[in-house]
Amino acid sequence: MTSDNGFFEKFFKLKEHGTNVSTEVIAGFTTFMTMAYILIVNPLTLADAGMNFGAVFTATALSAVIATLVMAFFANLPFVLAPGMGLNAFFAYSVVLGMGYSWQFALTAVFLEGIIFLILTFFNIREAIVDSIPENIKKAVSVGIGLFIAFIGLKEAGIITANPATFVQLGDLTTAGPLLTLIGLFITGVLLAKKVKGSLFIGIVVTTIIGFFFGVTHAPSAIASAPPAPVMFAFEFDKVFTFDMFIVLFTFLFVDMFDTIGTLIGVSTKAKMLDENGKLPGIKMALFADAVGTTVGACLGTSTVTTYVESAAGVAEGGRTGLTGLVAAGMFAIALFFSPLFIMIPAQATAPALVLVGLFMMSPIKEIDFEDFTEAIPAFLTIIMMPLTFSIAEGILAGIVSYAILKPLSGRGKEVSVVTYIVAVLFILKIIFK
Repeated sequence: MTSDNGFFEKFFKLKEHGTNVSTEVIAGFTTFMTMAYILIVNPLTLADAGMNFGAVFTATALSAVIATLVMAFFANLPFVLAPGMGLNAFFAYSVVLGMGYSWQFALTAVFLEGIIFLILTFFNIREAIVDSIPENIKKAVSVGIGLFIAFIGLKEAGIITANPATFVQLGDLTTAGPLLTLIGLFITGVLLAKKVKGSLFIGIVVTTIIGFFFGVTHAPSAIASAPPAPVMFAFEFDKVFTFDMFIVLFTFLFVDMFDTIGTLIGVSTKAKMLDENGKLPGIKMALFADAVGTTVGACLGTSTVTTYVESAAGVAEGGRTGLTGLVAAGMFAIALFFSPLFIMIPAQATAPALVLVGLFMMSPIKEIDFEDFTEAIPAFLTIIMMPLTFSIAEGILAGIVSYAILKPLSGRGKEVSVVTYIVAVLFILKIIFK
């Protein structure tokens, strides 16, 4: 079977997209390598919320497979999906550890998010909702989440520790954990600088191996695993009609919408995949894949599934069709059979990936308008409040509310959409009745 007359050519229209089977296979493998860290980081993150590592590992891989297959076969686009960074941090550290809710409550919010996304996608109104949010705040959300993720990585590594007087301080960098993370950070940094494919994944593996010599990494049999706890369909539907559920649900919706649409448009623009009207062919089905992935992922027991910006790595290798995603989905399926190798990886080995993913998410800061203070102040508050309050939701609240106040007080109230005003009022009510 060749790319000219075989199944792949017929189904994915490879020649029409200027690609071939070998190019798509390499692109799919490359994308998987650049984002395989999520198989480790996501279970570790959700384990902090009390979820079982092994169960979340399985849910992470399966949700990535299912969502990416929908993207590949229905949208025929070279994008790969998996539980998103930032969204899992909000799940574990804001909703569960910060607000005090159970992980079942957070999982219910993710499930509802998926259902709402399916409805919004069906009626073609997701783009309309995104258009109502100020552009600079959209960019600031990405930056703020980047700082938040990096802060979590430094905290998990012990590089940053608590201090009653100053809140935080530098940890003891001569101890095994922080030292291992620093070594991993420099190793991964060099790999990135040399543009090695799969730098984050390779960095995690190498750091884990070095961890054996530091006494930080242990064989799977030496790890005291938590008692198996079912995570599939573990929902709390009795909490659906509460105000806190609305706030949590809105945040999931907000962050995921901007993350997914921003990734789709940004990577497609770089790959020259947009049409003459600046639109991405098949975007409705791409958004549908995101919605299906989130809904199914919640049922399986993981946080929000989203389109990964690391898909750009595969696109850079020449991936242009769903065959790229099909290959990546196959790799995630294979990873299911190697879970013991992932379980042995310590948090100090994944911390460098968290810090560097935080760096990747900082790039939109270059596009924020800092000359207009009615734009700059809300954007800055969005960014700075996320790590300082240890909450993505509080950062978004600060940005939206300040935007809705500054604009009209500056005589520019017409620049604020009705939807933005409504959201700001809801956030103010949250502050009052907290």
